[in-house]
Amino acid sequence: MSRTLFLALGIFLTIAASVTGLVILPNWQFQALKPVAKSGGLLYPEQYFGDNKRGREEYIAQGCIYCHSQQVRMKGYGADIRRGWGNRRSVPRDYIFDFPHQLGTMRTGPDLASIGARQPSRDWHSLHLYDPQITSPGSIMPSFYYLFEEVKKGMPPPEGSVKLPDAAKNHADVGYIVPKERGSNLIAYLKRLNQSFPLPEAQQ
Repeated sequence: MSRTLFLALGIFLTIAASVTGLVILPNWQFQALKPVAKSGGLLYPEQYFGDNKRGREEYIAQGCIYCHSQQVRMKGYGADIRRGWGNRRSVPRDYIFDFPHQLGTMRTGPDLASIGARQPSRDWHSLHLYDPQITSPGSIMPSFYYLFEEVKKGMPPPEGSVKLPDAAKNHADVGYIVPKERGSNLIAYLKRLNQSFPLPEAQQ
């Protein structure tokens, strides 16, 4: 066998082994994963429907993945659990309905895998998205003010409005904000992010 043929065969086998081990086998294993039953006949994880699905699309459109991850590392591989980003590590079953996956690699901001458990309040998410400085002083997160309607002070608050605190000095003339449809969808998606259900493989 010539050296060229031997080299070509080695390259082919290396690529084939890599694709098999990193793509084909994991994909085959993950296809066997199914949701598990929770109390009351509910399943975890749930599929995305309605405003949750549209909110996930908004999350992708706004580029949230560039600053936030959605994967809690196990103890001994970072301080994720100690920081309160989750009560357990993330496992493949958490993502069986996620496509494209939003695992992320950057953590300019905190991990969001269980932000719905940490912050279940719709009002908190509204204020945080409208102006992160209101809920998280010193945050470098950009404002998503365009996802909200502003109601001037002195005007009657419409249904679904969120009152701005008096400490919101950058918005002295704004009394209330109301999430637009895109904002409401994004908030619904963030509130849904919750990996606190105790999957058996996550305890290993």
